[in-house]
Amino acid sequence: MGRTTAARLSALPRARDKLRSPERMPSPILTLNCHEAWISQLPRLGQPLDIVVGLRGRYTAGWDARMRPFPPGARAVTMEQVRAEARTYGCLIAHSLSDLVELQDLAGPRILVLHTSPRHRAAQEGRQELPAGFLEAAARYVEQADAEVVAISPFKGEAWRMPHTVVRPGIEADQFGPATRERAAGIRVANQIAAKRATLLWGLHERAFRSVPVNVVGHNPEMPGVKPAASWEELRGLLACHRFFVHTADPALEDGYNLASLEAMAAGLPILGNRHPTSPIEHGVSGFLSDDPDELRSYALRLLNDRALAARMGEAARSAVMEQFPPGRFVSGMRAAIDRAQRRWAARGELLSRAR
Repeated sequence: MGRTTAARLSALPRARDKLRSPERMPSPILTLNCHEAWISQLPRLGQPLDIVVGLRGRYTAGWDARMRPFPPGARAVTMEQVRAEARTYGCLIAHSLSDLVELQDLAGPRILVLHTSPRHRAAQEGRQELPAGFLEAAARYVEQADAEVVAISPFKGEAWRMPHTVVRPGIEADQFGPATRERAAGIRVANQIAAKRATLLWGLHERAFRSVPVNVVGHNPEMPGVKPAASWEELRGLLACHRFFVHTADPALEDGYNLASLEAMAAGLPILGNRHPTSPIEHGVSGFLSDDPDELRSYALRLLNDRALAARMGEAARSAVMEQFPPGRFVSGMRAAIDRAQRRWAARGELLSRAR
């Protein structure tokens, strides 16, 4: 939503050639590097994968292996390399409007994945409201780019007010070993908290857990002693040994869950958080939900003092995430989205041919 993106929203994609029918589209997928945890789901589609690294505006230039190991069989490429190779892709995947602009000179079907709400982005930039006309301009640009839009949740899709389909993440619970819950402490995984205080209801978190041992893990250079896990293996180990996981979020800005909380559920941890209409947690069964910091603190202390209770609720959380976020649903949803993107791009080519 920065100045550069806003200034370029009126620019139409220039890629108009090298169009082929969906039946002849090759299988490789190109995705810009962002949201490593989400991208790590793409190999399930069974298609070759190129991941563009070295992009401007990312907190790390390359793939962040602390989040996930680099997908086996995938290639790390630069935009310069992509343009030089002129490889034909079955689908180009963007993760923001800026990404979509970055891809404008490449030919091929494209998908825009909506990972955040526009109001969340505005809050990160210190804005109370979205710039006037922003949503309308964004929708026009996406339509002109002929991009298929996929939202990772109903809330994210509705927030952007543009046609979309929802493909929720799929959680592979068998990636997580049995929880030991040996550490009498909670855990929260979050990056860039200083910029997301409003979205994460960080004030509620601080009030509720000020005297409760809760370990924060993530890229937060402003917070002394807080650091990301060194690897995916270490992160899974941290989830396994803690007693509960914390996720709080403003219902107007964010979902009642994120990939980290879903993975914590798969690891067998109950979730503590605020009451949220999209939370996958059943209060008193797979976790505890309250908007009262004193109540949240009392729930945390119960779990710290009762390891058996944490185990029962954690197993309920694991069952819930396996039922609500199965990996197969992500695969079928993304395959259908790629098929729609290919059909949309083929129809675009037919229109351009007739106009010549």
